[in-house]
Amino acid sequence: MSIKILEDHREVWQKKPVLKAIYQGFYDRIVKKTVLGTTLEIGGGTGNLKEYLPQVISTDIISSPWLDCVCDAQLLPLRDGSLSNIVAIDVLHHIERPIRFFREAIRLLRPGGRIILLDPAITPLSWFFYHIIHEEPVVLNTNPLEDGPLSLGRKPFDANQAIPSLLFGKHKKSFSKEFPDLQIVERSFMSLWCYPLSGGFKPWSLIPSFVINPLLKFEKKIEPYLGRFFGFRLFIVLEKREPA
Repeated sequence: MSIKILEDHREVWQKKPVLKAIYQGFYDRIVKKTVLGTTLEIGGGTGNLKEYLPQVISTDIISSPWLDCVCDAQLLPLRDGSLSNIVAIDVLHHIERPIRFFREAIRLLRPGGRIILLDPAITPLSWFFYHIIHEEPVVLNTNPLEDGPLSLGRKPFDANQAIPSLLFGKHKKSFSKEFPDLQIVERSFMSLWCYPLSGGFKPWSLIPSFVINPLLKFEKKIEPYLGRFFGFRLFIVLEKREPA
């Protein structure tokens, strides 16, 4: 991914009310889960979170004019205990060694601070879409907690969309054992059909703008019942435990 792609995404964002309505729902959920204090966004991409959380420090691994800092989520240039929240939207599945990111997050968060993640969810319905249609791979037979040297020649935006579902599904117990300082406050499946039918950051949409808000309200009501089977997104809130 290059700055040109991010610029194209920003242009789509400005011209596509359906996409804005969907992400407003995402951002509203995220903001409600933050706690008082400094918030860092990793993988800031097109910088849209600033419209909903103006005080956020927005970072990414590539430079762009609307971001505050360029850095790698696996080695963040901030002092210990300096953050209240770390927000990552569609980022976790791009990180080669998630274990390094969570170690950094624990170092940076004050007690009671939160990590708020929104990433692809692998469910019976979404697997077909992500595996067959989406350009990013879904590799389920991998260890998401594996550590080791970073790969030479790996592109910053290489991905495995299965990583979030593996970490907080099959490998959930291993995650909790590896990071006892982090408590899972929320784990929910969301975003059933509106996002894939919207075309995302593509210029097209199968949903007319005048029906998107009623559809989103209905979708949110049935997410607790159908999300595990049909959800396209996994919403995770982790909290750093207070010292004993």
